[in-house]
Amino acid sequence: MTTGNGVHDGDGSGLAGGWLIRGARPLGGPQADLLLRDGVITAVGDGLSDTGAQVLDATGLIALPGLVDLHAHLREPGREDAETVLTGTAAAALGGFTAVHAMANTDPVADTAGVVEQIWRLGRRAGYCDVRPVGAVTAGLAGGQLAELGAMADSAARVRVFSDDGRCVSDAVLMRRALEYVKAFDGVIAQHAQEPRLTDGAQVNEGVISARLGLAGWPAVAEEAIIARDCLLAAHVDSALHVCHVSTAGSVEIIRWAKAKGWRVTAEVTPHHLLLTDELAVNYDPVYKVNPPLRTAADVAALREGLADGTIDCVATDHAPHPLEDKETEWQAAAFGMTGLETALRVVHTAMVETGMLDWAGVADRMSVRPAAIGRLDASGALQGSGAPVHGAALAVGSPANLVLYDPAAMDPVDPSQHASRSRNSPFAGLLLPGRVQATFLRGVPTVLEGKLAR
Repeated sequence: MTTGNGVHDGDGSGLAGGWLIRGARPLGGPQADLLLRDGVITAVGDGLSDTGAQVLDATGLIALPGLVDLHAHLREPGREDAETVLTGTAAAALGGFTAVHAMANTDPVADTAGVVEQIWRLGRRAGYCDVRPVGAVTAGLAGGQLAELGAMADSAARVRVFSDDGRCVSDAVLMRRALEYVKAFDGVIAQHAQEPRLTDGAQVNEGVISARLGLAGWPAVAEEAIIARDCLLAAHVDSALHVCHVSTAGSVEIIRWAKAKGWRVTAEVTPHHLLLTDELAVNYDPVYKVNPPLRTAADVAALREGLADGTIDCVATDHAPHPLEDKETEWQAAAFGMTGLETALRVVHTAMVETGMLDWAGVADRMSVRPAAIGRLDASGALQGSGAPVHGAALAVGSPANLVLYDPAAMDPVDPSQHASRSRNSPFAGLLLPGRVQATFLRGVPTVLEGKLAR
């Protein structure tokens, strides 16, 4: 990819004349030029010209709508040693994301209008992608009483997704009340499905590997029981349930059953659960310790099939950065979690595109269109009444110029030391993966050019 027709503005934006992207392949289809001006796509076609625009040669690159992550831990406020909104959104931009939902398990917890507005403003200041705070379901993530759901929804952050992620809303009555409450403003409850009494002290997927390692097993039923209960609750009150980081074949079947009933249930899968198995834990390397745990090859196959057939709606990173001292220790003392923003698209390329289970239009649907709709960031979402930006839109005239240019022919080993994230706990370190994000545009302004941050 090469750029021309002028030097970048001081902030790398090139706002004066817009951008003319030549020869890209929208959704992996035929080549086309795209003209970006004033934050929108103003023309799509062959042989476009604009003497005032900076030119970007995108020959051989796939153009996708900007990716949307429903599930990332940006850690700020409180754990800036692991990540900040600035470093996390820089990582997101390098991964092709233009919008990220920031989970609530910060310190203080994002359970009030004041905290979610702080996170939202930090995202606006960073400028690499739109940050949508996820509000806590319960005060302090303690599971005792509902948080200020209405106040967060009415705040400047316009919160629409609520989750106690990292902890399960295990009380069925409280979960029902939360589902009922968010109906008033078209909200979504995103559940971390983990029955705590079945996972007390659990360290790794329950099965052959846990027995071999002598570590407490994490049974699949602990996830599946909560998903089944919550699908029934969502149906009972006719509310929207989103299931976080699905990891088992049984969970896929339960969600498939709920969707066949027409219930308002959506689900996500992480990149690492699409590629990695519990076999990697055999050397006790805590980089592979994650919640929910890596599962079996049969589970991975079921997750891929569920994503391909639409049972699982989207890919979400569950980007969970940790400082070295929290991961480079013995397995049982190590923190759960993996980074994922900068490798997500490459992993999906490996697990879904190279296997023929999704084409690039399918990738756009699972990593942009559907997560934008679930997070209420699409054109029909409740946030649009406040003038909020639209994500997940087609690469068509009049759409916001949120897009990523991706080189599918590249092939490089993953090097976490080169990542923008403040943490290095990537399970893909050293793994040879295809693809490279060459450019990311947020409302027509490049946040990434030639694979590097534009400012």
